[in-house]
Amino acid sequence: MRVVIAEDAVLLREGLIGLLERFGHTVPAAVGDAPSLVAAVEEHRPDVVLTDVRMPPGFSDEGLRAALELRRSRPAPAVLVLSQYVEQTYAAELLDSGGGAGVGYLLKDRVGDVREFVDALGRVAAGGTVVDPEVVRQLLRRSRDPLLRLTPREREVLALIAEGRSNASIAGELFVTEAAVAKHIAGVFTKLDLPPAADGHRRVLAVLAYLRRQ
Repeated sequence: MRVVIAEDAVLLREGLIGLLERFGHTVPAAVGDAPSLVAAVEEHRPDVVLTDVRMPPGFSDEGLRAALELRRSRPAPAVLVLSQYVEQTYAAELLDSGGGAGVGYLLKDRVGDVREFVDALGRVAAGGTVVDPEVVRQLLRRSRDPLLRLTPREREVLALIAEGRSNASIAGELFVTEAAVAKHIAGVFTKLDLPPAADGHRRVLAVLAYLRRQ
């Protein structure tokens, strides 16, 4: 993959470059602010953009707004946001951009496995959707806290759906049968007014579709 990185913390930026190159990927540009990100993508046309949310000059949501700008361009690049924060103002809009394909949002302090992180970046580059369950939880909480309708087990299932897990994977994680998982998923979709879908990618999009209606 060809990856353009936008991260204002120099040590983290250099660490990401080294990590991706170690896995055989190319980083044609690594920048520290939002305007440089837009310029780098226009110049290099990467397979995927990896960006933080808060960057110079304002350290508010510059990286996320730049990612949205890029997603509106043609061709729109795949974008994975890697941040400490869930920027609620634009996060749902970004995840909905491009029909939800080729986009993701991960939280830095919840990335626990390097290989899984690189694999997630590859899934986004290939057109998939990767969303940290905590991002989904915070966005849902903003939306009149519909999670209060769910049972504790249904909340666990929703978190695993947000990771793109299959029914079999969820069953293994929770030590229940696939039939029980299907029942919990049906309950989640009913209580959140979501259409059922069999594909993991579409199930994440279903959660995001709920957010768009709030």
